Amino acid sequence: MSDEINQKHKERMVRINEVKDRQLAEATEEKGLIIVHTGAGKGKSTASFGMAVRSLGQGMKVAIVQFIKGAIHTGEATFIEKIAKLGMPIEMHTLGEGFTWKTQDRDRDIATALKGWQKAVELMRDPTIDMVILDELNIATKYEYIATATVVEELLRKRPMLHVVITGRNASPELIEIADLVSEMKVIKHPYSRGIKPQRGVEF
Repeated sequence: MSDEINQKHKERMVRINEVKDRQLAEATEEKGLIIVHTGAGKGKSTASFGMAVRSLGQGMKVAIVQFIKGAIHTGEATFIEKIAKLGMPIEMHTLGEGFTWKTQDRDRDIATALKGWQKAVELMRDPTIDMVILDELNIATKYEYIATATVVEELLRKRPMLHVVITGRNASPELIEIADLVSEMKVIKHPYSRGIKPQRGVEF
C-alpha cells in the first residue's frame, strides 16, 4: 500500500475520530432505556440475551420474562438456570405455552399472556433489578392478548434507570414511538426454505 493511500486513510480516520469524540462529549444524559428488537429476521431474542450477559458483566441484576416460548426447553433457559445457581444475579420466567397456532385456544392464550404481564410488572417495579427483558411481548400485543396501551402506560412510568428490552416481530407503532432504541432484523436467507429443520444450539 502506497504512502499516499496510507496518508489519506489516516486523515479520514482522524476526521471520523473527531466526530465520534464530539458526539460522545455531547451525550451527557444517563437514563434507563426502552429497547425494541423487532422484524421478521432471526436474532431478536438472541440479541436480548447478549445484552443480559453484558449487564451481568457490569454487575447488574437481570430478569427475563418469556411470553410465547415455553413448549420447548431451550439452551438459553438451561444456561441461565445454571449460572443463577452459581449466584449470578439473573432470573428467567418462561410463562408461554408455545406458538399461538399450536395452542389454538384464544382465551387460554390471553390468560397465559396476562399471567406473564403480571410477572413483568412485578419485576419492572422491583427496585433491585437493573434490566428486564420481555421476550416476545410484541407477539402478545399484536394478537391483542395484552393491550398495547397497558404496556405503554407501564413503560412510561418505569423507574428512571431501569432498562427494558422488548422483543418480537410486529412491534406496535406506539411502542416504537416511546422507545429509545429500535432495531429491525431482516430476513435474507432462512434454512426453513431449504427444508432444514431447527438446529440445536441455533434455534433452541
